[in-house]
Amino acid sequence: MNFKLSAEQIDIKNAAKEFALGEFPDRAQEFDRNETFDLEIWKKAAKLGFVAVNVSENYGGPGLGRLEACLIIEEFWAVDPGIGLSITSTAFGSDLLMKFGTEEQKKKYLPPLPKGECIMGSAITEPDAGSDVTNVRTTAVRDGKEYIINGSKMFITNGDIADYLMVLCKTNPERPKKQDQFSLFIVEKDRSGFEASKLYGKLGVRACDTAEISLNEVRVPVTNLIGEEEGEGFRQVMYQFNMSRVNVSAAAVGIARAALEESVAYAKKRVVFSQPLASFQATQFKIAEMATHIRAARNLYYEAAWSIDNGHVDHGLIAMSKWFSGQMAVKCADEALQMHGGYGYIDEYKVQRIFRDSKILEIYEGTKEIEKIIIARTLLGK
Repeated sequence: MNFKLSAEQIDIKNAAKEFALGEFPDRAQEFDRNETFDLEIWKKAAKLGFVAVNVSENYGGPGLGRLEACLIIEEFWAVDPGIGLSITSTAFGSDLLMKFGTEEQKKKYLPPLPKGECIMGSAITEPDAGSDVTNVRTTAVRDGKEYIINGSKMFITNGDIADYLMVLCKTNPERPKKQDQFSLFIVEKDRSGFEASKLYGKLGVRACDTAEISLNEVRVPVTNLIGEEEGEGFRQVMYQFNMSRVNVSAAAVGIARAALEESVAYAKKRVVFSQPLASFQATQFKIAEMATHIRAARNLYYEAAWSIDNGHVDHGLIAMSKWFSGQMAVKCADEALQMHGGYGYIDEYKVQRIFRDSKILEIYEGTKEIEKIIIARTLLGK
């Protein structure tokens, strides 16, 4: 078994690191404090091939694999999670569109993404439907050659800045199986009845746009239905989750790396009781544990991404990777802040931002509790 990256993968990883180090540090604190982001950084990233990397060459993308995408995400999050997410999330939903979209949809909506000309997102979560996707109440009713969409969405990444969103709606409430009642639609932001309200005051990843969406009698053409028929939305969303959960795992490794790097640097220069902080066994144990957990999490996401790239989507493995990596990142961030003491509690130090940014990894794209349920059901054959 070869655990080494290829020469091309190493080049991609190094290029992502170089870009992040050159563009993120000077603006990270500004974006975090003001809850803003400069889209010029996203456009620069697109020109260098870091956006919508999984979009195939047939539709204007570089056609990289899941592992290559994860390598970029890890490097971005190691420098700043908020900026990293703001860049890589601009194509959130493109994997789903690549897999299930019609040829006409792919040709229309995919090519602008890697060029940095359009931003997309996925609108699934609702005020009363987070982990339980089958509780979605937004409806889409067919009216001739159009669908009329009514409902609301909550915590939508890019909701306020996206040009179009993939919106999950209930189309077939009469069907006995809940999983057969939903469909996905492409909804352009400029359609009448579409409103987005940016959310402020998030704990972390504040640079990334998050919004509440209101859909009031929004009309979309039948051609905006993802796929060939109604009732496939739930399965399409589950596929998207499997892709994005591996991405989240890579993000977790990146932020945990940042926590470790900050801890090592601080421990070497900080003097406590007339001795370097790094000389204490308690400090050494913390650093050793962080490094070990990071290595384990990275190997998990490498395996999950490699499996996808080789045609096998392993739900249980992906859930393991997402749960373990998220938990590991939060633990590393906590230990890093503890090691910094009072200095870690103020935002002049990067470690405070790392601590706040890490928590989202245990929540979005499936909470840690949901991931454990998936793992158990996989093992129990349910």
